[in-house]
Amino acid sequence: MNDTLETVERQQMADSSDRDSTVGTKDSTDTEKRRITAEMAYEGVNNYCHREYDWSVAKDNPSMMYVAMGDETETEYQVIFRSYTGAFVYFYVNKASGATRMVEHVSALDIEEEAGTINLFDYLEKPSSR
Repeated sequence: MNDTLETVERQQMADSSDRDSTVGTKDSTDTEKRRITAEMAYEGVNNYCHREYDWSVAKDNPSMMYVAMGDETETEYQVIFRSYTGAFVYFYVNKASGATRMVEHVSALDIEEEAGTINLFDYLEKPSSR
């Protein structure tokens, strides 16, 4: 799974380089725009979770499903999604690239497994109304 994350990060770096070369020289504001903030990490994961999971079951009891910020390290943010089933999905957002690794943990069964990767930048715009 680390190979997949590295591949996503390499592709994002290549895409970023391609964009930079078409614009000209890269200035410090471009770098700061690309760097993920805690707010961006939360917003992107929250948007992803609202697109991918059925929230209708949480209408009567909103505390049964939620997205919350977790720990922060020098290189990544942790954002946590709690499903109505009691499972947790931990999103590890790379601060530099936006590459996001997901790990699902089902505490009732004591199971933890890699659940995939996403590019956080794909989820930073507000989800469209369905």
